[in-house]
Amino acid sequence: MAVTGFLIEKDGSAASADRETVQRLLETGELLWLDLYRPDADELGMLATVFGVHQLAISDAAQFGQRPKLEDYDDFTQLVAYGVNEGSEDLVEVHFFYSLRYLVTVRHGDCAAFAEVRNRLAHRAKPVSRLLLMHHILDELTDGFFPVLSSFDDRIDQLQDEIFAKPTDGQLSELFNRKRWLIGVRKVITPQRDLVASLVDGVNELPGMTREIERYFRDLYDHLIRISDLVDSYRDLLTGSMDAYLSTVSNRLNVVMKQLTVIATIFLPLSFVTGFFGQNFAWMVQRIGGLPAFLALGLGTELAIVAGMLLLFRRRGWL
Repeated sequence: MAVTGFLIEKDGSAASADRETVQRLLETGELLWLDLYRPDADELGMLATVFGVHQLAISDAAQFGQRPKLEDYDDFTQLVAYGVNEGSEDLVEVHFFYSLRYLVTVRHGDCAAFAEVRNRLAHRAKPVSRLLLMHHILDELTDGFFPVLSSFDDRIDQLQDEIFAKPTDGQLSELFNRKRWLIGVRKVITPQRDLVASLVDGVNELPGMTREIERYFRDLYDHLIRISDLVDSYRDLLTGSMDAYLSTVSNRLNVVMKQLTVIATIFLPLSFVTGFFGQNFAWMVQRIGGLPAFLALGLGTELAIVAGMLLLFRRRGWL
């Protein structure tokens, strides 16, 4: 049966990922790493029949959506970690099944981390242990967050400049979407950091762990702390950007309301004057007439009122 994935032998060479080859390399101890990409039910069933993986662990791999965790079984360890999908910001869930005899990864998304690790194995001069290989994969998955977060930082700066120039509904929508993505990253990075911390502190142990390999996991723990700090910092920046957006929109609304209020206030005495002279009293009709009276009383009074009110508003700082 053909297997959708990659099979790496202990010397770093690639092999045909079919069931017979997998079983033969496992029995001879030459199987280093089997990477299953979007496996079907038969391929997941091979984990139980060939590798002896517990049914509960297989159930987790069949139903993605697990939080980062480490489960210790009798003869293998299950580890769940996350990376970033290549070419996007989508998170990729990866299940590791590790023992001294094999390393199996199960994933549904594509990550540059896997191609990078396979390339390093192909050009490696000496064999690598399965535990160190698992560290390399975890390290590449973790480091994949840094370029995404770097571009994330640049985009936040651009959004802030755009908000102060001209706030739009699209900017607010993008701020909410980016904050939601950061919350999703924080949900996986925090337990993933704690998971690696438990390995470094000796709370959980992996078969084959040595003092030298532990140093690599300490470095991985440092990277996860940096990512966790960046996520918290960017979340604060997004919160500040949203506050700046709402403040800018509110200030612009206040300016518009002030302008409308000034216009309405100016037209209030004009309406009174035009209404007063529009009354048909005999005394006014008989005594007020001609072009000079129209210019002086009709237009001159209104212009004087407008000029006086504008001068008053400017002196009080309303304009």
